[in-house]
Amino acid sequence: MKRERINAESLELEERVVQINRVSKVVKGGRRFSFSTVVVVGDGKGHVGVGMGKAAEVPEAIRKGTEAAKKNIIRIPLVNTTIPHEVMTKFSATKVMIRPAAPGTGVIAGRGVRPVVEAAGIKDLLSKVYGSNNPVNVVKAAYQALSELVSLGEMARRRDMTTQELVARRARHKVTDQEAAA
Repeated sequence: MKRERINAESLELEERVVQINRVSKVVKGGRRFSFSTVVVVGDGKGHVGVGMGKAAEVPEAIRKGTEAAKKNIIRIPLVNTTIPHEVMTKFSATKVMIRPAAPGTGVIAGRGVRPVVEAAGIKDLLSKVYGSNNPVNVVKAAYQALSELVSLGEMARRRDMTTQELVARRARHKVTDQEAAA
């Protein structure tokens, strides 16, 4: 699916540093230290971006990460305060499952998923991380999962239905699933 280019200048973005990692390179005179950062930017209204930056000083690494994140902003389809459907995504050795939640549930997410979904403006969500819990891979897997979301209108259009028919159908399936569990 082709991603549309979103202009970061027109959005009021808030940045969050997820991780700062000090890395060293051994050279003839000793060790050379540098820093790598993972930064998430979002406007809290359905736009989110993730970027990484590397530099000799922390502020420069954060600035580079923020610039990279602004170049990778995507639009997330929201249904009130949650997402339209469940998604399971694999990135490297990390699997992330995100699932819509009832209003008032809050964000039930770990260290890597929480900043991504909060920056996007999602208030109710359930998530689980399987496999590696490396923060870089978890953030990228959560970002990829959010990018795979499809709005209810688009889903209905793909199935040649109206949005109301799709919502009614989902409600019927939910009731029959609950009856089968009882």
